[in-house]
Amino acid sequence: MPEDSYSASYAAAGVDITAGYKAVELMKRHIARTAIPGVLGGIGGFGGLFEPDLAGMEHPVLISGTDGVGTKLRVAQYLDKHDTIGVDCVAMCVNDVVCAGAKPLFFLDYIACGRNIPERIAAIVAGVAEGCVQAGCALVGGETAEHPGVMPEDDYDLAGFTVGIVDKSKILDDSKTAPGDVLLALPSSGVHSNGFSLVRKVFGLDERPQTLDKRSDELGTTLGEALLTPTRIYVKPVLALMEQVQVKGVSHITGGGFYENIPRSIPAGLSVRIEKAAVRTPAVFGLIQKAGEIPERDMFNTFNMGVGMTVTVAAADADRALAVLRARGEDAYVLGTVVSGGERVQLV
Repeated sequence: MPEDSYSASYAAAGVDITAGYKAVELMKRHIARTAIPGVLGGIGGFGGLFEPDLAGMEHPVLISGTDGVGTKLRVAQYLDKHDTIGVDCVAMCVNDVVCAGAKPLFFLDYIACGRNIPERIAAIVAGVAEGCVQAGCALVGGETAEHPGVMPEDDYDLAGFTVGIVDKSKILDDSKTAPGDVLLALPSSGVHSNGFSLVRKVFGLDERPQTLDKRSDELGTTLGEALLTPTRIYVKPVLALMEQVQVKGVSHITGGGFYENIPRSIPAGLSVRIEKAAVRTPAVFGLIQKAGEIPERDMFNTFNMGVGMTVTVAAADADRALAVLRARGEDAYVLGTVVSGGERVQLV
């Protein structure tokens, strides 16, 4: 911390710049975990520097993605557990860019808070760093901003931004997808980071946050533990798959569930036929549906229902693709088949 950096007037207005310096000191060891070749310098500058390795690339293309965690933050705040929500933030960004075939290079986070509590900020960044390690990208910078009078003291919001790279000839599009191709499912770790406004409503969490502490026999954990499970990051297994099998399309199943996201990797005129019995749906979704008396279509149009990502391959490549994914820790399985015409997502 700069020895002469202190403003009594700013502190009286609700912004403690010394708390910001302390938070940076606490998070440095977490950021150091994410260092990969290409990182230039450390944190503390006005921008994060990264030198990409372009060897072997004929026409490198950058792809960017940004997202937040939504109202899942409320669950973390109710439980006063802040060291996993950063994984969600990274996941929501890097899982998007890998859908184009890109490898994430670096990540930046932005935390807005009512009051800077250094230990809490450091815990949030620890989760961001863990997500970066899982994705194989570097945390090269970020920002923490106090918003006194705008946000309650204990409130905060978290958003992130990533940049990835891919050779232009390897950018995924849906042009090669054809009837008979197979859709593979990569299981989710739970609700991930979408639909939490509905989750909070059906369980009455804003009125009864103590509900999160109740243990559920169906879940084998408390409701809070199940809901706060971090979003799974699929970057490394999907990139490994692309090296060995022709992948025709990838969809990250986020807000909008099956009906909005799967068609994003299937060309117009084609559809996906999925047997509902094939979908491996974790118990938490059954609890949500029962508590809110939610119609089945709304469930599949809001949540991932146990499928965090889908990958489209030729039927002849399906077994090989499953073997590659399973060797990298993904319990992947056949979810459905590409067909001609009809509703874009056919759940039968």
